[in-house]
Amino acid sequence: MESRDIILRPVVTEESTSKMDDKRYTFDVDLRATKTQVKKAIEDIFDVQVVKVNIMNVRGKLKRQGRYSGYTKKRRKAIVTLSADSNEIQLFGQE
Repeated sequence: MESRDIILRPVVTEESTSKMDDKRYTFDVDLRATKTQVKKAIEDIFDVQVVKVNIMNVRGKLKRQGRYSGYTKKRRKAIVTLSADSNEIQLFGQE
């Protein structure tokens, strides 16, 4: 797998945005990705130094529409902590 195949998208929520001040970034990653693969992919794509990677599996939620019900897609979420002297990741095109 290539680096761009492992990292799917950044997770932008109120909680994940507040963690960015502590250099902790949240990404949706491939379901088969390991911690070491995520670390190498983040370092390759964003040219930063990763200290720690936490990964969690997020189950799909039950959703209903009238009498029909189904589950949303399951996903795998990675919280990446950067080193103190590392550059910040620019998610929104800031300068």
